[in-house]
Amino acid sequence: MSDSIKHECGIALMRLLKPAGYYIDKYGSWDYGLQKMYLMMEKQHNRGQDGAGLAGIRIGARPGTRYIFRQRSNAADSIKEIFRKVYIDIEKSCSPGEKCWSDASFITNIMPYACDVYLGHLRYGTYGSYNIDYVHPVSRENNWRSRSLVMAGNFNLTNMEVIFDHLLEIGQNPVAFSDTITILENVGHFLDEEVESLYRQYKEKGYTKRDISPMIEKALDLAEVLRNAARRWDGGYVMAGMIGHGDSFVMRDPYGIRPAFWYADDEVIVAASERPVIQTVFNIRTDNVNELEPGKALIIRTSGSWSVNEILPAAEPAKCSFERIYFSRGTDKTIYRERKKLGETLTRPVLEAVNYDIDNTVFSYIPNTAESAFYGMVKGLDDWLNQRKKDAILKKGLKLTPRELEKIIEVRPRIEKIAVKDAKLRTFITEDRSRDDLVAHVYDVTYGVIRRGIDNLVVIDDSIVRGTTLRESIIRILDRLEPAKIVIVSSSPQIRYPDCYGIDMARLGDFIAFKAAIELLRENEKDNIIREVYRRALEELDKPDDEMVNAVKDIYSTFTVKQISDKIALMLRAPGIKAGVEVVYQSIEGLHEACPGHSGDWYFTGNYPTPGGNRVANRAFINYIDGVSDRAY
Repeated sequence: MSDSIKHECGIALMRLLKPAGYYIDKYGSWDYGLQKMYLMMEKQHNRGQDGAGLAGIRIGARPGTRYIFRQRSNAADSIKEIFRKVYIDIEKSCSPGEKCWSDASFITNIMPYACDVYLGHLRYGTYGSYNIDYVHPVSRENNWRSRSLVMAGNFNLTNMEVIFDHLLEIGQNPVAFSDTITILENVGHFLDEEVESLYRQYKEKGYTKRDISPMIEKALDLAEVLRNAARRWDGGYVMAGMIGHGDSFVMRDPYGIRPAFWYADDEVIVAASERPVIQTVFNIRTDNVNELEPGKALIIRTSGSWSVNEILPAAEPAKCSFERIYFSRGTDKTIYRERKKLGETLTRPVLEAVNYDIDNTVFSYIPNTAESAFYGMVKGLDDWLNQRKKDAILKKGLKLTPRELEKIIEVRPRIEKIAVKDAKLRTFITEDRSRDDLVAHVYDVTYGVIRRGIDNLVVIDDSIVRGTTLRESIIRILDRLEPAKIVIVSSSPQIRYPDCYGIDMARLGDFIAFKAAIELLRENEKDNIIREVYRRALEELDKPDDEMVNAVKDIYSTFTVKQISDKIALMLRAPGIKAGVEVVYQSIEGLHEACPGHSGDWYFTGNYPTPGGNRVANRAFINYIDGVSDRAY
């Protein structure tokens, strides 16, 4: 992606099913679990840049000893930082090579971070503060283990005010208005209620308080706690947590907006935000990794038994299509195939953009995430060329000479690596975004492969959000090669609407497609549509969420996709650019053809899966017109 937008969060949960001695004997070290957690977190570092955290729970810890361990960091290299601190803590108790390092009893009872359950998190903060206090996992600790709760999540909820107000109604006084703290206290409240209900039941039967605690831990219905807590949630989420006595869970929203996968064998039960993470770290086949179904929770009991429970009824699936286009690791076999298919479906419109002039066109991509789509586009070009060659050969028949045959066969797409990203320069530039002269040098180009004034240059990107880097850097530097025409291809459709489920795309004014539509309305003296949408958006906000519609759709209804694309091309063509510029976008139909299992397309269509999405879109438009830069949720 040429435009920098931050990613979703990532979670990793692990339950070790064997005692410490087992891992020492089989793997040569007691810290097998910590090593695996480090790998699962590092292989998801793409999902969070603002912080990382690790927490662990030691099951059956002796009273008076520590049983919850937690380390968090919002440093630049947060994963390495937290594990560095973890091992400093460990080595204060026992250094590697000492006898205690392989003493199972010492490890189980004394060694810090020698836990049975681990929960890791990579954070990108789309809401609230970037302070270390809001880095996950967050904890709510109590002297009763069954009331202690540690949570982390990949989520954004559209109705955080509703959940916060409910906490006030029940008499709580949360320390901050943030998604992290609010959800922790929300789940914690219903955990307290469940524990209190069980306590009363056992007390009435005459059990002593000391006897009741372990009985509560054994009988706790974690699925019911989650049902009660989640019934008010509107948004996309994967929530993960651990209870102080050792129960743990991973829960997914009913629409399946955010991803979650899990795996279990006789040694471990693990969950993560991405399938390849589990495959790679545990060296298992794709088919052995399970996708957590929407509306369900993987619940792991203290005993090590596990089950998948329905928490909320599954809704019409709306799995995030941006996961497939950009966010998830491309090493997943289905994601890789889908990204290639996204490029392949663009073959015909790309050919139309260069007037089918294969001989005088060079094809390339914008590194690095568009590479898979580029391979797909090349396949589509090869297939088209092969058919054209076949037709030419059949047309000539027996009259075809060897020289003519050779000339037909030797035609192939001209493929080059044109744009080269300067990663070190990028890091510097993001610290000083005002220097447009430096932004223009984010990418270098390969010289000598474009015939000046003759060749078209086609470059594919996975998506175009703001267009800033395209305008200020990529197109400028491609123009130095003096192509006759530059065609920018987006493997995703036009991004027209804000996201409110976990991606940093919350403001309408950031989207070049939206700005293009607004400019077209004004140029065509249709400002009345803008005013009417504003009026309707205000009216919609007065309605209950389940009756609200997305008024912003009318901003785009006057124009075709091609008209908006052509306007975007003009906006991307900065003063001084000599080459012609055209922009080709993926179609909605092409998106669904390539990614049939991920129908969540609200970024492109405005069809939000949850009621709160329409409210966010309407509010975002009002904020844009009023000049308010706040988020719409």
